[in-house]
Amino acid sequence: MKEETNEIIQKINSNSILFFDLDGTLIETDYANYLSYKDAIKKIKDIEITFNENKRFDRSCLFQAIPNLSNLDAELIIKLKEENYPENLSFTKLNSIPFEILKKYCKTNTTVLVTNCRKERAKITLEYHNVLDCFSHFFYGTFRDEKKINKFQTTIENLNISPKSVIVFENEENEIIDAISVGIPKENIISL
Repeated sequence: MKEETNEIIQKINSNSILFFDLDGTLIETDYANYLSYKDAIKKIKDIEITFNENKRFDRSCLFQAIPNLSNLDAELIIKLKEENYPENLSFTKLNSIPFEILKKYCKTNTTVLVTNCRKERAKITLEYHNVLDCFSHFFYGTFRDEKKINKFQTTIENLNISPKSVIVFENEENEIIDAISVGIPKENIISL
């Protein structure tokens, strides 16, 4: 459910801890990410990929997009994609609603970046948009044995906070399910 800024603000009080996802929530990064992969794939495999605005191209898409891709080539593509990303930052843009809320509450509330994004890419994206200093804490993408961990559970445990005090800004349904599974009330999750 999409919510307007005033409706969201009514949910926030002085004890609220605000969790912001990065990709697709605070900042639109899909096209920049795609361009970074496109260039890397072209260099390594001489294959063209097309942009799909309905699905983010990420590392999990590599083996679907490129038949018979070796693990070594996949690693090279991912490495080159990360190197290409800064050149494509101009294709990212702040989403106005979460940005307005972040700016309004970053001085009065605990604001936390909770993302599956790698630290280096998250930092350069936040710096590019001048919002790095708006966060009290940062929790970046973490994988254990190539399995994604629940970013909300990790953040709540590390900050030693009650899930009931958390307001989440998130755009991905599977991440929203993860948030609910650790006790964040459904009404505290803002889907953007």
